[in-house]
Amino acid sequence: MAQLVVRRLDDAVKSKLQRRARRHGRSTEEEVRDILRNAVKEEGAAPARLGSRLAARFARIGLARDIPELRGQPARPADLKP
Repeated sequence: MAQLVVRRLDDAVKSKLQRRARRHGRSTEEEVRDILRNAVKEEGAAPARLGSRLAARFARIGLARDIPELRGQPARPADLKP
């Protein structure tokens, strides 16, 4: 496995990493590995589109319903009258 040395890391950053590691019940080294692993996990993959992410989030709490596709349509002001 590879090793990585980070020089000139601010003391405040190191302290925050240590506190975060304690909250997660692991060593600072393992916490940093997890942060780096998550940072590059989606590298190269196409990001999920906002509409898809919103639909997935609302579906989890039972608010899923068909929303019409608006791509390519001109923007129009919202009608906020009761």
